[in-house]
Amino acid sequence: MGTSTGIPRPLLIATAAMASALLLFPVPATATARPGPPGGDGDGVHRERAAAGQGQAARTPAGAAAKALDAGRASAWQRQDGGGYPRRTHLTPPAPNPADKSIKLGLTPYHSIAPKLNELQKLGSDRVSVEVAGRSAGGHQLYLVTLTAPESDREAREQERMREIIENSPAAAAKDRRIKASYKAPVFINNNIHGNEWEGTDAALELIEELAKAKDRKTADLLAKTRIYLNVTANPDGRIAGTRANANGFDLNRDFITATQPEARAIRQIAIDKQPAVMIDLHGYVNGTLIEPTTPPHGENYEYDLFLKNSYTNALGMEAAVNGLGYTAAKDGVEPAVIPFRDQEEGWDDWPPIFTPQYMPFQGAVAAHTIEFPMQVNNRSYDTLPVAELRRRAAINTDIAGAAMRATLDYTAKKRPSVVAGQIETFRRGAAGAAQVPVSEETVPGVPGIGPEDVYTTDFPRAYVVPAGRGQRSATAAARLVDHLVANDVRVERARRDFRLGGRSYEAGSYVVDMRQPKRGLANVILHEGRDISADVSTMYDISGWSLGLLWGASVEKVQKAPGGVDVPGRAVRAASPTGYVAPRGDLSLRLDDPRELAALNSLLRDGVQVRRTADGSALVPASARKKAAALAGRYGVAFHATKAKGVAALHRTRVAAAVTSGELFALREMGFEVLPVSTAALNAGSFDWSAADVLFVSSGLEYGKLDAAARGAFDAFVAGGGRVVGRGSAGAALNAEAGLLAAKPVEGNGDANGVVRVVNAGGPVTGGAPEHTFVYSPMWFTDLGPGVRVDQSYGAGNPLVSGHWRAAQDGSGGPRDAAGKAAVVSGTSAKGGAGVVLFGTEPLFRAHPKGAFAQVGRALINSAG
Repeated sequence: MGTSTGIPRPLLIATAAMASALLLFPVPATATARPGPPGGDGDGVHRERAAAGQGQAARTPAGAAAKALDAGRASAWQRQDGGGYPRRTHLTPPAPNPADKSIKLGLTPYHSIAPKLNELQKLGSDRVSVEVAGRSAGGHQLYLVTLTAPESDREAREQERMREIIENSPAAAAKDRRIKASYKAPVFINNNIHGNEWEGTDAALELIEELAKAKDRKTADLLAKTRIYLNVTANPDGRIAGTRANANGFDLNRDFITATQPEARAIRQIAIDKQPAVMIDLHGYVNGTLIEPTTPPHGENYEYDLFLKNSYTNALGMEAAVNGLGYTAAKDGVEPAVIPFRDQEEGWDDWPPIFTPQYMPFQGAVAAHTIEFPMQVNNRSYDTLPVAELRRRAAINTDIAGAAMRATLDYTAKKRPSVVAGQIETFRRGAAGAAQVPVSEETVPGVPGIGPEDVYTTDFPRAYVVPAGRGQRSATAAARLVDHLVANDVRVERARRDFRLGGRSYEAGSYVVDMRQPKRGLANVILHEGRDISADVSTMYDISGWSLGLLWGASVEKVQKAPGGVDVPGRAVRAASPTGYVAPRGDLSLRLDDPRELAALNSLLRDGVQVRRTADGSALVPASARKKAAALAGRYGVAFHATKAKGVAALHRTRVAAAVTSGELFALREMGFEVLPVSTAALNAGSFDWSAADVLFVSSGLEYGKLDAAARGAFDAFVAGGGRVVGRGSAGAALNAEAGLLAAKPVEGNGDANGVVRVVNAGGPVTGGAPEHTFVYSPMWFTDLGPGVRVDQSYGAGNPLVSGHWRAAQDGSGGPRDAAGKAAVVSGTSAKGGAGVVLFGTEPLFRAHPKGAFAQVGRALINSAG
């Protein structure tokens, strides 16, 4: 960590503990810089764990996953360009739900939001517009409210024309007098993305009503200069249920860049269509109120000088507004606001693009903030505090959220030319291929304490190519990656004929991402391999490494320099070209390297098709199933090639008993497996029918040592009868050891370590066709392997970490060099009954980041026969 050239930052902000003693019901202490939940319940690191960390496996209904997966094949929300403002939508209120968790807090239940918005549309007849931006995983409508001065159709078209010039012709936009004079700066206020952090929604409703009714000149000026977009509740499922996650069990504020959930996709589309220059994201609970910008490390793909200039100044305004409400530690239990960039050294960073405010700068925001209001009302507090105390706290949080919103609007109105110019310059640098400007007290005047520890920039390549043709990885994976880039508004071209670029030859049909484009930062944050930041800081808030370019199963080549420019004969891509194929005659071979290929296989097996496995792990589909194969090729974009190979073993419909995280449960269903959630509690209750399962997958929520005698006997009988077992991480390894299944000693690395790692695949049924990279979180490896235990995958030599944060422990153990060359995935025959066992020390299903590794788990579940 470098030494700041300005005001030094303490590692954390100490809180006045004495103030809490004066309160009847003391509030939790302020969060420290160490990534962890304040008081055990706040917004620290939240890895996907079983049932909110209560030791039970995920039990998300299959229907919610199906809705999210089906919605992923279409746009979450179609842009509504027609008409001026206001835009009226009469909302049909859902049925009242007396179990809505908001009610206890004296807050607005979800079923009351639609009637309130209908009323506000009438009240603020020329200022308030309501649109439905999509539906949640649980099927609830997502309400987008727009507040602005009325616009005719022509005026609205002119605003859209200016928005498009800013993005697509930023150099011209910088000189456009019309934009300088009359473009309305877009502000986006996102609320309640964590369902049990409620109060932003209520503050938003109060703000809408206030601006709808106001007659003063200041409000008229604000609405003339801005368009204010409010996502009233980003997570209605969680708001109703009182859960952080949505109905699929996903933390939506970890879903950006992968966008697996409909709520995240709706926000992404709002970002693209509305192009906010300023945004805030309302959360809880950190006391005092936490207001970003963040500590280092800062995302290296940002134009951080433009971002810090605006974000820090807006943070000061929000801080003054929040502190100006008059709440005190002694009287109310409310500590003064905290700005991590100024007040903390590390532990609350903006490195990964997985959070809403950290994604928004890639869509043009030059100020984006997480706001954490202070008074905890969720989790244990919700269950134990008196209703009166909960409502007191919720009212304070609502006040503070409202103060942050109003201060942000004041800043945007006053600094409209500056924030619009910053957005234009962000896009201009991308389109021109201009160098980033490192932050310093000279380049960002007025921001104290900038030091070398804040300087993160990158060397953008000239282009990326997703090659077509022989010798490349899965065309299915390539199409998925290209569609994902396009969905994020990254520009992609498809070559019409063969070409050369950067000294290499590529075939027609290859995809090219020219990095001289307005949203180059977003293209790079998706495709680049990332950076090893282990030496930079001692701790990180969440994940530190990601790369869809390396982990989504497609071949991606980086063209660092192209002296002649990127002059490829091609066309702009709106959607990847179809990749489905069925050979016209003969038996068919379906590779099982991609989750969509697993989904196609599982569909065939459900339909009773007699499929066999070949020696290389592919599926041999009989010619008689050609018609079914054609339908699946169209649906999933997979290829069935002609083959003369012979099958070595029959493949059967696989029913999976799963004690896993919500994300893993979702991934298993994405691959088409029939999943039966199971847990220690379910087995001890005697309610689980082992005869309905073929294989057990354990990563969380099932402990052999905690099974009672009857449950243990039933488990042992399942294994002795040929039931297969797949384990992942410490829970899987512990079950394997306690049940005495496979001779393999697990060695745990640093528990906070995570990132993209190099691996060596041995081929065969589990890792045949697997990519050369995977993802780890709390990495593990296996030693002391017994006779017959096969190493399917090993960590790469030297330092296997490509990007992320993986340090050794204080005693020097558990680092990446200890893992080098060690077994990451092992398999063999169980000592009980001879059934197959596969153990993973990696995280091949982590939050949809390693899509290219999903199939390893799928193949393990199907093929774990020893």
